[in-house]
Amino acid sequence: MLPDDLSTEGCAPAPRSRPRSLAEAARRARTGAPAGERALPVSPVLADLLPDGLRRGSTVGVVGPGGRSLAFSLIATATATGSWAAVVGDPDFGLAAAAEAGVALARLAVVDLSGPTASRQWGAVVAALVGGLDLVLVAPRRQVRATDARRLAARARERGSVLIRIGDASWPDRPDLELALTGATWEGPEDGYGRLRCRRAEVVATGRGRNARERRALLLLPDARGVPSLP
Repeated sequence: MLPDDLSTEGCAPAPRSRPRSLAEAARRARTGAPAGERALPVSPVLADLLPDGLRRGSTVGVVGPGGRSLAFSLIATATATGSWAAVVGDPDFGLAAAAEAGVALARLAVVDLSGPTASRQWGAVVAALVGGLDLVLVAPRRQVRATDARRLAARARERGSVLIRIGDASWPDRPDLELALTGATWEGPEDGYGRLRCRRAEVVATGRGRNARERRALLLLPDARGVPSLP
């Protein structure tokens, strides 16, 4: 399986007040999102899948090959416009690839939970971040307990955060919105020479409630520039 931060080349792609620090972002999240800010913006590339943006208080699941490239796109516009995000316990998360996709690294906290003691504190760490930041991205390496999953979903609803999880094997329940990548294929090299140019994938959005209607979109994840785009 090829890493999400693989360099590519060749495929052509067809105001809110901002918190100035991580502490300020946490204070804003604890008091709830202001009226009119119940959704976080997403890239225009994702408009067919998320016409109303990312709904605050929701859980989002990203599954399939290329999931991290799609996760980059989910948080890129929000961080670029002032929201704060965190990535928890994901050693495969590539900062260089995230930056290429438009994620504002100055508003991204990366939490390492690789040690045995830290991994046991996973639930508490994620809960604290969900209570303090706009977006929290997780990729659990072990089965998440049902009680922890319910507690985190409830905390996200209460605080107005968006909890994004990569992969579905470790989570006991369905998210509010699931984005599944299917039929992902790389283009290039030709005749065994050259470099991989881009990855095409169909993304299918399904979910519960207002997300029950299925939506589909064909995306480049990534394109030649390393960013998600339309073919």
